[in-house]
Amino acid sequence: MKKNKSFRRWGTALLASSLALTGCSFSSGSSESSDDGSSGDQVTVDIFQQKVEFKDQFEELAEIYEDENPDVNINIQTVGGGNDYEGALKSNFSSGDEPDIFNADGPTAVAEYEEYLADVSDTEAAKAALDGTLSAVEREDKVVGLPFNQEGYGLLYNKQVFEDAGINADDIQTQEDLEEAAEILESQKEELGIEAPFALAAKEKWVIGSHLANTFLADEFNHDVMEAYESETVEFTMGDQMKSFLDLQNEYSVQPTLNLDYSQQVEEHFSLGNVAMIQQGNWVYNTIEEMDPEFAENNVGILPIPVEGYEGSLPVGVPNYWVVNDESEDEVVEASKDFLDWMYTSEIGKEFVTEEFKFVPAYEGYEDLEIADPISQEIYDYATEGDTIGWVFLGAPNGWTEDIMASAMQKYLAGDMTWEEVEEESSDAWESSRQ
Repeated sequence: MKKNKSFRRWGTALLASSLALTGCSFSSGSSESSDDGSSGDQVTVDIFQQKVEFKDQFEELAEIYEDENPDVNINIQTVGGGNDYEGALKSNFSSGDEPDIFNADGPTAVAEYEEYLADVSDTEAAKAALDGTLSAVEREDKVVGLPFNQEGYGLLYNKQVFEDAGINADDIQTQEDLEEAAEILESQKEELGIEAPFALAAKEKWVIGSHLANTFLADEFNHDVMEAYESETVEFTMGDQMKSFLDLQNEYSVQPTLNLDYSQQVEEHFSLGNVAMIQQGNWVYNTIEEMDPEFAENNVGILPIPVEGYEGSLPVGVPNYWVVNDESEDEVVEASKDFLDWMYTSEIGKEFVTEEFKFVPAYEGYEDLEIADPISQEIYDYATEGDTIGWVFLGAPNGWTEDIMASAMQKYLAGDMTWEEVEEESSDAWESSRQ
């Protein structure tokens, strides 16, 4: 058990969840004897994070930091992809095995863990954060989180397949344009060597309930995550467009979509040229590059999801924040802040952020560094031009995007629920949670 300033119990419900999520523990103790020649005890910083796409690169950077700081041990545990990060995090807290640094993905998560969060406003990283990137983690005169990066998503497409099919991606602006392109791809799929135009990973609740839904909910909340967080209701003013886009992907996708997960979508289908399009973002670049470096570098483009009134715009936002556990020992809190500062403000850290993590930076001081991959470069270009749609799904009630919205969408795809019922059930759940 970690040596924290105090221990809080999260209740029997979380204790029950911990029984199903064993194996997510850290090494005991916040400091240990050092045998590497450094003086004094070695401070251990336990990091619990969910971004599987940069796991190896993150661990490599931590090793470099440890070489420069022999009195600090960085212990990283990654739970993500198809695994339940939130459930595993709650399990660690309920068992008293609390991490020193962990992830909060927006104002709802920040509110849930707020009593544990240290003030990081004194860090150099917080001072360098770009305008607007801290809005979800500002509390009165405190900053309780540091942004990972900026991310964007849309429809990643295979440039060669589009060219062979005679489709100009620049001409796809509306839902009707996208439908026409899908029909062309479907009619030529044997000649093009693809199984289907799309691979819709409907098994992944975050793909449909968070990202797809967000694209058509953002306008309702003026693209402001805090407005969504403070709203007592959701009205689905663009619900018909949301349904049409989901239907289109499902109709022209590899089947069955409800069994299709993230790994199959990105690795088996898109990276191997088996489909022409997938709904994903720049975070998949490392995975595609591992599968086929040449394809990743030269043959992947990104299309905006067509939204009436926002043609040519991509959803761009801060997907996640690093937060520091204020219940850890004082020296561990300081070591945690120092590591995060070093990662985002040191020269080697900044190089890793852009070149190895393939991040679109959320901080000043990166002006002279190149964006490492073409997908991120395109997203950076959309962001600098202001052609963006807000990430409001992070302001939804806790669990709403996946447990309510995505679950209802899956029932709709299975034929067990009408779209009207999807909207009604999701609206009722939003309102109930805010009462």
